Amino acid sequence: MREIVLDTETTGFEPEEGDRVVEIGAVELNGHVPTGRTYHQYINPERSMPQGAFEVHGLGDEFLADKPVFKVVGQGLLDFIGDAKLVIHNAAFDMKFLNAELKWAGLQGIANDRAVDTLAIARRRFPGSPASLDALCRRFGIDNSSRTLHGALLDSEILAEVYLELIGGRQPDFALGQSQDRSGDGSGAESWRPRPRPEPLPPRITQEEAAAHEAFVKAMGDGALWSKFA
Repeated sequence: MREIVLDTETTGFEPEEGDRVVEIGAVELNGHVPTGRTYHQYINPERSMPQGAFEVHGLGDEFLADKPVFKVVGQGLLDFIGDAKLVIHNAAFDMKFLNAELKWAGLQGIANDRAVDTLAIARRRFPGSPASLDALCRRFGIDNSSRTLHGALLDSEILAEVYLELIGGRQPDFALGQSQDRSGDGSGAESWRPRPRPEPLPPRITQEEAAAHEAFVKAMGDGALWSKFA
């Protein structure tokens, strides 16, 4: 099962009020295991950066001035996501921004039901407890010391670790739901299945013990239950 853990940074809170996406980071999981494939893109928002947003992520006008606009990179993002589920912390926020940007770029939107909201999962698992990404890192002992400012790719990498803990730890199904490659060459061409032993295990009872048991059953008579299974 392929999943994409995703995060965005923006100029504010409401795309309908002119706020834009300025950074997207994503990490690919396959069977709840990071594959090493990532997506990361800074984006020119075509507007000035409010001071409040700058203090959150540190992305200013000068830095973003030479970055591509969303309509140039939008299709590449969709290609990376493919048909995978999206794993997002506070998914409603990121999804409304992504779909607004995709709409303005004339691209296909992403159905909201494709998003798994880790914030909602955390609130169900730990009702009444803080459910921010930093709070969940503290709960699960995940190192987030490099997170001095919000950054989309770093936050996605951290969220991937948090997500795996929220659903029961790394490889929660022990990969039993997937075909396993036991061919030794990593080709995955042959699915693993249990096979008969090349040679049966030797019996654990001695010949003397078997003879004693047979004599015991005979002594019980023809009506003995044991004789029906001899």
